[in-house]
Amino acid sequence: MKRKILSLTALILIATACSTKKTAVAETPPVGKEIKATELTPELAEGKNLYENNCAKCHKLFEPKKFTKEEWTPILVKMGKKAKLDETQMVSITNYIDSQL
Repeated sequence: MKRKILSLTALILIATACSTKKTAVAETPPVGKEIKATELTPELAEGKNLYENNCAKCHKLFEPKKFTKEEWTPILVKMGKKAKLDETQMVSITNYIDSQL
């Protein structure tokens, strides 16, 4: 009985050791789609920070992709005035929103 168990175990070990290795295949992005960097530049990170901290004081934040660039422009102008943001802050927020579209 011991001999059968040892033989079976040895056979399984040999079969496992001889099996082919599977390699991971990297997915390629669809044609025409750009890969966006997950890390933001310091300027874009500042715009994101301003967007999250100033806009969320009064209402929920919208995903940048919810609107087009043309739709965002009047929204940002109107909200920038209400939030009393200066031109530099508005440019930073606008650049962040545009980078996410």
